[in-house]
Amino acid sequence: MKKMVIGYTTGVYDLFHIGHLNMLKNAKGMCDKLIVGVTVDELVNYKGKQAVIPFKERIEIVRACRYVDVAVPQYDMEKLSACKKLGATVLFVGDDWYNTQKWLEYEKAFAKEKIKIVYFPYTRNVSTTMLIQKIQSADSRENK
Repeated sequence: MKKMVIGYTTGVYDLFHIGHLNMLKNAKGMCDKLIVGVTVDELVNYKGKQAVIPFKERIEIVRACRYVDVAVPQYDMEKLSACKKLGATVLFVGDDWYNTQKWLEYEKAFAKEKIKIVYFPYTRNVSTTMLIQKIQSADSRENK
């Protein structure tokens, strides 16, 4: 009998956009059960940012996505311990982390636990930061 493949990915998922959807759709295509960690507001703030959409709404949006089997709060940056706790054997991340020193070290630690890291292409020309900049730009033009 084939063992169930449990995948895990995380994100803020602020201003949910096509890049988020692409990541979740691609991840679900590579596992039987997809668990998604949604970053809590306190962790977003700790990283020096602020979410536009509150955590409770962001996690409900993610839960509503048909590619997501389970959405859980992400309270810290410890992806390895989250994977172990959730029974995930695959971690999905954007390729903007690929081949960075930090992630090369993560790969070694994950490999020891027999957890595979899969990098997906970053969706070009869309990000929450870009959306916020477009909104701010339109707002400043409107207020002139």
